[in-house]
Amino acid sequence: MKYKLGIIGYPLGHSISPIIQKAGLESVGLDADYDILETSAEDLVDRIKYLRVNGYNGFNVTIPHKIPISFFVNDMDNYANIAGCINTVKITGDHKDMYGYNTDIYGFKSAIPEDIDLKGKSACVLGTGGASRAASVGLIEKGITSIHYYTRNIINSEKTINYLRDKFPNVKFESHQIQNVTAMPETSIVVNATPIGMKGYAADLKPINDMVIKSLDKSTVVYDIVYNPLTTELLKSAQKEGLRTIEGLDMLLYQAQRAIQIWTGKTPDIRDMKIPALRSL
Repeated sequence: MKYKLGIIGYPLGHSISPIIQKAGLESVGLDADYDILETSAEDLVDRIKYLRVNGYNGFNVTIPHKIPISFFVNDMDNYANIAGCINTVKITGDHKDMYGYNTDIYGFKSAIPEDIDLKGKSACVLGTGGASRAASVGLIEKGITSIHYYTRNIINSEKTINYLRDKFPNVKFESHQIQNVTAMPETSIVVNATPIGMKGYAADLKPINDMVIKSLDKSTVVYDIVYNPLTTELLKSAQKEGLRTIEGLDMLLYQAQRAIQIWTGKTPDIRDMKIPALRSL
C-alpha cells in the first residue's frame, strides 16, 4: 500500500515537516507521498473536499487551521478535545471519515528529559495561542500545578485561560502583561509558545529580555518550541546564564513520530528523522 499524506496551512514556506515525515516513513519501509498543500483560511472547505476526493490517508494541520479543522472531523482524540485544537487528521473508509488528533501535546511532553521533575511545581508560559494550550496540557500531565501566562493582550487571552480552568480546576492559572515584566515568580520551567525568535518572523528578537532571564533561578529550565533556528536568541541568553534549555526541534520530531503511528501503525526511530531535519535548518 502506498500512503498519500500531506500538510495544510498558510504559509508553509518555512515548514520542514515534509523532510521529517518522509524520513520517518522511509525508516519503517513505507512507500508514501507527503505533499505541501498551502491552504488559506478561505480555501479550507475546498481543500478538505480535495483531500477526500483524491484518496489521501491523512494530513497534518498547522496555522491557521488547528482550531477550525475540528468542525470537519467525525471525532477527535482526548488530547485534541482537551487542547481544543487538532494538528493531525486520519482519513478512513469508503465514506472518507476524518478523525482528529493532537500530537503536539505528546511531542511537547516527550521532548522533556526524564530527569526533569516538574511535579507540584510552577511554570511560566509565553503566549496564549494554540501552541500554548498544547504546552499547558503537557506541563500539567508532567505534574505542574501552577501556570503563569505572559501575553500582549490579557483580554484576548482570557478565553484560553478560562477554557483551561474549566478543564483543570485543580491547577492555578494567572495572566500577566508581557510588555511590563521585569522578573518572573519562582518557576521551574519557562516555555516560549510564541513565534518570536523564528527564522523569517523575528529571528533576532526574544519574547522576554535579558533582565528577566537573569532573574530566573539557576535551576530553571527554558524550553523554546521554535525549532528554526535550532538555538534561538532566547535559548542563547538562557545558556549564557547557565540555565538548562530544551530546543523546539525535539518536540517537532516526537509529534511527527506520533502522527506516523496514527496513520500507519508503525513507529519510526527519532534518530532517523533528526539527521535530515538538522541538515535542512
